[in-house]
Amino acid sequence: MKVPMSWLREFVEIPADITHEQVHAALVKVGFEEEDVHDFEISGPVVVGQVIEFIGEPQTNGKTINWCQVDVGETEPRGIVCGAHNFVVGDKVVVTLPGSVLPGPFPIAARKTYGHVSDGMIASTRELGLGDEHDGILVLSTLGLDPEVGTSAIELLGLDDFAVEINVTPDRGYAMSIRGIAREFALSTGATFTDPADAPTITEADGFSVVINDDAPIRGRAGVRAFTTRVVRNVDVTKPTPSWMITRLTLAGIRSISLTVDITNYVMLELGQPIHAYDLDRVSGGLTVRRALVGETLTTLDDKSRKLDPEDLLITDDSGPIGLAGVMGGASTEITDASTNVLIEAANFQPISIARSARRHKLGSEASRRFERGVDPLVAPAAAARVVGLLVELGGGTVDSLGSDVPAAHSPEAIELPETYIEGLIGLRYSSDEITDSLTAIGTTVEVTETGWRVTPPSWRPDLDDKTTLAEEVARIVGYDRIPSVLPVAPPGRGLTRAQRLRRTVSNSLASAGLTEVLAYPFISKASNDLFGSPLAGGVAAITLANALDPDAASMRRSLLPGLAAIAHRNVSRGLTDLALFEVGTVFLPEAGRAYGSGDLPVGDELPTETALSELHSSVPAQPWHVGALFVGDAITRQPGQQAVARGLADALAIVQQLAATMLVEIDVVTGSHQALHPGRTAELRVGDQVVGYAGELLPALALELDLPRVVAVLELDLSVLIESAAADVAAIPIVSFPAATQDVSLVVANSVQAGELLAIVREGAGELLESARLVDDYRGAGIPDGRKSLTFALRFRAVDRTLTQAEATEAKNAAVALAFERVGAELRE
Repeated sequence: MKVPMSWLREFVEIPADITHEQVHAALVKVGFEEEDVHDFEISGPVVVGQVIEFIGEPQTNGKTINWCQVDVGETEPRGIVCGAHNFVVGDKVVVTLPGSVLPGPFPIAARKTYGHVSDGMIASTRELGLGDEHDGILVLSTLGLDPEVGTSAIELLGLDDFAVEINVTPDRGYAMSIRGIAREFALSTGATFTDPADAPTITEADGFSVVINDDAPIRGRAGVRAFTTRVVRNVDVTKPTPSWMITRLTLAGIRSISLTVDITNYVMLELGQPIHAYDLDRVSGGLTVRRALVGETLTTLDDKSRKLDPEDLLITDDSGPIGLAGVMGGASTEITDASTNVLIEAANFQPISIARSARRHKLGSEASRRFERGVDPLVAPAAAARVVGLLVELGGGTVDSLGSDVPAAHSPEAIELPETYIEGLIGLRYSSDEITDSLTAIGTTVEVTETGWRVTPPSWRPDLDDKTTLAEEVARIVGYDRIPSVLPVAPPGRGLTRAQRLRRTVSNSLASAGLTEVLAYPFISKASNDLFGSPLAGGVAAITLANALDPDAASMRRSLLPGLAAIAHRNVSRGLTDLALFEVGTVFLPEAGRAYGSGDLPVGDELPTETALSELHSSVPAQPWHVGALFVGDAITRQPGQQAVARGLADALAIVQQLAATMLVEIDVVTGSHQALHPGRTAELRVGDQVVGYAGELLPALALELDLPRVVAVLELDLSVLIESAAADVAAIPIVSFPAATQDVSLVVANSVQAGELLAIVREGAGELLESARLVDDYRGAGIPDGRKSLTFALRFRAVDRTLTQAEATEAKNAAVALAFERVGAELRE
């Protein structure tokens, strides 16, 4: 909300020398957010001038410029070059003299142009920041002004005014008006507030037919709560809008259009009540407010034909729809230059109905934004009277007795406020006088009861609907600075859950290993989901968003790998070719044969029931945590004495083992397959018999398609399963002081036997004395029969209570060889 200071001063006492910092501070004190300051960015000598004479001079470029002599109140006239032609001798204009600065900034200086020294500039509306009009200069008579030559045009046009901009939260719709901001400023500073809605109203009017026929109320509430019409005849709609009104509208962010439109916008900003003006002579019969019929259309003021929905609330006459209630009027009854008789409508509509229509037609307006937040249902007659008064004063119209009033049936419910409630909620004791004075200041009616207070909210505060909101208002008005800043003490036994601690441990472990954590977008394309997500997702189709921001990325991810690949592509394209990335995040895995997204969402201000919440939770798919990593480029770059070491599958498998050690989970690595990974470079990761993830290198063709290097190593693990499988208590591994005995063993097995399978057998057969076993060689060639291979394992044996003999180590190794022969036919290599 942008608030011009000259306007604010009309309704609240403000010191003449107040700064925008002080105004912002006062409004921040009562709960608003400071946004910006707006002014016309004009300084220096800007004066009223009068054209004495001008000579048209054709130029070689086809243009004709005017060499003007302009009286600016000095001894001699100024010679000024002007390219506009919408003025005559005797017209009074705005002259920016050398040394002045216009918005831009655009400094003015005497300069030679078109063979003359132009000693200043005659300004247009756009150059002064008063609008977009640039077809010619600003002739002051078009604004109804006839000032003295040489006077300050800055003061004349109000260009020395400024506006403070604040952010108004959706629950405080009353502050979308000068009336509301003035009231809040008075609450903050203690200044006297004068309510513009209390101004004398015009005499009552009747005889104009208004029928409310809401056959489809939303949530049992009628779409119309009040409806006032007034008629002004013989209005000269072509008269200029006065400069003071243009200035205020401009600072408030509203473009000046015409006298009638400017007046309705002005009153909307002043009182917060949207107003619509019709050409009475183009209205057929009376007005009927109803819902749209199936197939009905309406051409709105922006000349667009809109297909209406049966839920849309309409203003209609005998010819059909003439306005989309609370959003935008229709073109058929628009005020034109030929209009003389004006019908004023000031109505109050239900917020939910207006919000739905505005979003349905993508037609947000200043009016709809106010109705969505709630408009004072009792201010419509005062707003209509204000518009009528301005049309009479500025447009020369006469008030007609024709009109109508459908008053609001406003009966707010009283709220019981227990005496100790505010202290219990806010944590600060307030005196009875502070509570009563604060609630009275915001417009409520306060009645003392045996247990506390009975508070009735004012008509302009629909957000005050329970004792909690009243307590918040007391804290706001008394001052947030009264509330001490105290850090809460965490109760014993609370903190991160086990799963949260382990997820954080995983992230810290990967970061300490040199990987960079990233956060990818959770919505991806269907093709990426099908390519990367099938193995762990069980082949079930992904969840698709019904209202995706990007139709090409409407699927909820079933894998972290597409996001990691997209981030790698973005970095590689920017020259960052050596990457080790990881992400810890959720994926979305629906179950086969189960419908999702079928729960009915609560709408508007309705709270969901426990049944509705249960249905909503059941309509959401499982969201397990995964950890994924991607490696591309070099782990060690080339340098003197060191060749580059490329990243690959070994890096991914090393991270798998690091995660296994970190979480004390045994992860088995076996040969596997994945449609996105190289068939000979893919590992299936298991915990017991359960597949928990994959590691491998992307298919070279896929890497090329993603604009990545040929070798891209990846891994993905189901972190939720790992957390469930992790040891409950993590204990340090004791350091054994007795020496180890090392031996190697080479076993010849069929090519179909996987190294991981044979390693597991060796560990089982060697028994408790085996401290570690790792594969060190895979040989296939001379001396090995066709269809077989030799796998060599490095074994390390150690006892915790004695020094092992070589014989004991050999006995354990032989036991492993025997079990391998029994299980897979392994033979000891000679």
